[in-house]
Amino acid sequence: MTAEAKRMSDGLPAGVERHTFDGTDRLATRGDPVYGEPTDGDWRAWNPTRSKLGAMLELEMDIGLEGGDEETVLYLGAASGTTVSHVADFAGPTYAVEFAARPARDLLETAASRPRLFPLLADARKPATYAHVVESNVDAIVQDVATRGQARVALENRRFLADDGRLLLAVKARSEDVTRDPEDVFADVRAELEAEYEILETRRLEQYHADHLGVVARPQSR
Repeated sequence: MTAEAKRMSDGLPAGVERHTFDGTDRLATRGDPVYGEPTDGDWRAWNPTRSKLGAMLELEMDIGLEGGDEETVLYLGAASGTTVSHVADFAGPTYAVEFAARPARDLLETAASRPRLFPLLADARKPATYAHVVESNVDAIVQDVATRGQARVALENRRFLADDGRLLLAVKARSEDVTRDPEDVFADVRAELEAEYEILETRRLEQYHADHLGVVARPQSR
């Protein structure tokens, strides 16, 4: 089976393939390395233990992205660029929102070799501050924001998402309330999201990230 046939059978976006690194079959994208990940020619391994979206793909969640230059992504909580660099490797214009100045400096370095990656020093809880930059009707919002009110962040940024787009959310239970059972936190987040989203799939990311829930959702019809 060719790499392209294997990618399609795995339901991976174009530009994401499985390659062998040190004898292990792993997800990979084509681009400059960012966080010390193994490389194989132009391809670099995508580490699911350092990436919630990578974990969602490893768990075969249907994220609804096809890949390609025309696909637009808004990434909330980009940090220093570990995951968003992989997204920018296979997608089109990728807007990367990060609030903290120190990781944002690293993000700028990551973007230097990725002309489709646009770093934004901004607060994901305040989308009005970057609405003049981010184009409307993006194909996906990828959210990995470690804060209280993670559902509220997704609801506030709904304005940017195309009607047939996807929300790809990693919910960190301990950021919402360290004293509560994660399942109770996840239930509350799902209930709040349902005000504006139809939840398509959820999976615990426990194999790669403790107390995290992966969520795939689409906007409800207005």
